Amino acid sequence: MRVVGLPAGDSRRARGSAALTDSDTHRAIDAVWRIESARLIAGLTRIVRDVGLAEELAQDALVAALERWPETGIPDKPGAWLMATAKHRAIDLLRRSKRLERKHEQLGRELETQQEIAMSDLDGALDDDIGDDLLRLMFIACHPVLSTEARVALTLRLLGGLTTDEIARAFLVGEATVAQRIVRAKRTLSEARVPFEVPRGDELAARLSSVLEVIYLIFNEGYAATAGDDWMRPALCEDALRLGRILAELAPQEPEVHGLVALMEIQASRSGARTGPAGEPVLLFDQDRARWDRILIRRGLAALGRAEQLGGALGPYALQAAIAACHARARTPDETDWARIAALYDALAQIAPSPVVGLNRAVAVSMAFGPAAGLELVDALTSEPSLRAYHLLPTVRGDLLAKLGRLGEARAEFERAASLTRNARERELLLERAAACVRGAVPD
Repeated sequence: MRVVGLPAGDSRRARGSAALTDSDTHRAIDAVWRIESARLIAGLTRIVRDVGLAEELAQDALVAALERWPETGIPDKPGAWLMATAKHRAIDLLRRSKRLERKHEQLGRELETQQEIAMSDLDGALDDDIGDDLLRLMFIACHPVLSTEARVALTLRLLGGLTTDEIARAFLVGEATVAQRIVRAKRTLSEARVPFEVPRGDELAARLSSVLEVIYLIFNEGYAATAGDDWMRPALCEDALRLGRILAELAPQEPEVHGLVALMEIQASRSGARTGPAGEPVLLFDQDRARWDRILIRRGLAALGRAEQLGGALGPYALQAAIAACHARARTPDETDWARIAALYDALAQIAPSPVVGLNRAVAVSMAFGPAAGLELVDALTSEPSLRAYHLLPTVRGDLLAKLGRLGEARAEFERAASLTRNARERELLLERAAACVRGAVPD
């Protein structure tokens, strides 16, 4: 969820020795909401056992904060304030609704017990690693009662804060389809009375792959925004990394958890080099590798090492982390071990085949064995229905055609890719590359 249309006002509030303007307060509320909203929804879900109702109550608490905090100042524990307010709203809501009288009595008893525990040490309860409500919310959103698509969409909505449109772009499906999935998922969870808990034993392993998929989709949306004016959304990357690291502590014997964390750490290490001074995209080969975050690279390589030490064949995330590690270890683009990357993509295509993996494999093959070899693989993907609106297919094809000197065809592909992307920065880059083809120059 996002704070939209924060109310303007003229009030000023002096808190201690510092005076906050309304603008300061609203920025602070926005920051608090950005940090606390997912935890708030998670905590409320634990109480009301209904993610849809929890989301509504959280929004009500936000409205109350927007009304009161400009006058009273930001509380010392804003998350606890929002939670307490939402709980009171829950009680009021149930009291007003005769249709929910029985549920009111039941929840009232539960609230009396849970309030005593939760309010005595709310922060501690929210920060408990094993009992982290965010993780509980993630696992309830990934419950087997839902389809895989619904699990991912609902978790992205509740924990990632993505809009329906952004989720649709991530899945390469229609926005209406995603909206329907979310509504039906909330209804299904409510009707099924799914327990709000972290699964254990075999059930944990069975549901883990869906959770990993969700985390990585959140990261990817932050790493390469599908829409908007910004090339990246770093906050989403940070959210995904945080959730991944927590999950690694919860499931330390799961190699794929460490593989995913390794992949995200290494990719995140390039964040500072992926945009220029004006926010324009900087492609991998053009990046200043001195700006890559060496601490994140070390963390990523260490996580990859843990995944490998746990034994067995590497899974999809560990394989992708190994590919990312090849880039991280190369001091210059020319030192990149493309033959190894192509081999790793071959292995990935065996255990997790998909058109997108096939496209990435084609790029690796082109770098290792020449653009003609890569183009042959890309051409085989042009009839793939799921890639028809995927802008990276014509982008890659344009790159390879340009390298082969077929600039007219390359220009057409870059222009088609620009028409498909929803990201303004990426569109500018693609149109620049199309223009380079017109000038007779091979685009960077």
